[in-house]
Amino acid sequence: MATIATDKRADLAGPGIGDYAELEKILPSDYKSLLTRRETQIALAKVKQYIEDNLCKQLNLMMVSVPLIVDVESGVNDMLDRDGSRTPIQFHISNDRDKHPVDAQVVQAATKWKRVALKQFECKPGEGICTDMRAVRKDYFLDHDHSCYVDQWDWERVITANERSVDFLKTIVRRIWKVITGAEKYAQELFPQLKDPRYPNLPEELTFLQAEEILEMFPDLPRKQRETRILQKYPAVFIIGIGWPLKDGYPHEMRAADYDDWVTDTSRETGKPTHGLNGDILVWNNVTKRRHELTSMGIRVNPETLKLQLQMSKQEHFMNFPYHKAILNSEIPLSIGGGIGQARTMMQLLRKAHLGEVTVTVWPKILKEMCAKKNIFVLE
Repeated sequence: MATIATDKRADLAGPGIGDYAELEKILPSDYKSLLTRRETQIALAKVKQYIEDNLCKQLNLMMVSVPLIVDVESGVNDMLDRDGSRTPIQFHISNDRDKHPVDAQVVQAATKWKRVALKQFECKPGEGICTDMRAVRKDYFLDHDHSCYVDQWDWERVITANERSVDFLKTIVRRIWKVITGAEKYAQELFPQLKDPRYPNLPEELTFLQAEEILEMFPDLPRKQRETRILQKYPAVFIIGIGWPLKDGYPHEMRAADYDDWVTDTSRETGKPTHGLNGDILVWNNVTKRRHELTSMGIRVNPETLKLQLQMSKQEHFMNFPYHKAILNSEIPLSIGGGIGQARTMMQLLRKAHLGEVTVTVWPKILKEMCAKKNIFVLE
């Protein structure tokens, strides 16, 4: 069985915790927003609606309500990774003088909840749900494209066993990409000043690459630097197979063991020693001159791959949670799903230098002062 290690070299790829001196070098020094603050708010509302409407149309989804808090015992909170470094906010609800208490957590993502919800909303194969999700991730380093406040279009769609393939994954990714590029054009119709030659539009077609292929291209670089080099050649990529240990012993990036399938052998489809039915859309941000992640998504684990991934991650005890039992007993549908970062996407489409220009949350004083010096208006 493959072993899993965390690639410590990845720390060299970008700002480390508390490394605001490095971040100051990353933020552009000649920045001026193409939209006023009022125009930005108008654009946010209209483009958001465009994306929701067209995402639902492309993937046959319905908009549904989504929880902000979940019961700890349910096991449906998303732990984001498998090394225990990102823990959710947890609190006790005493309720009826502690006669009927509930221990709750603020969601970090709605990944697991959505799959259960497919059954709740009686979705059939080819049908699914989309949510306007809000979450809190308290363990992020707060920089230009990471915030404790997370907003996503979290979506999920029922699939058949035959659709658990790389080809089907690519089909869904292309439909999502059509929505994103369409939203960019729509934003420019609303505000023509967004058509700025300094910031070329996203390409019409994504480049698909396996994580194994990227490591072969740049075997001596840590993960984020590999992504940067690829994006300088292909400005929009979908990296397939994130989570499986690569030839160097490390996964391209850590992925939780109980939602995306990163263990399935896909070599028959690719003709190469590849694994995984998940991936990320990354683009080149022409404002920050950096890699920019828009979405993580994938075909979800089935009973067999859930067991294997939990074993590889040494998290077999998760199989006692109701959510995991439901997968093991085939009580909830097979599915594909993902989360598209709303603020991240808007930052890209509206040519912004910082997430704080399109979303309201908390930032450290040092970061707000740094942005003010660089003409970046962070919303309060």
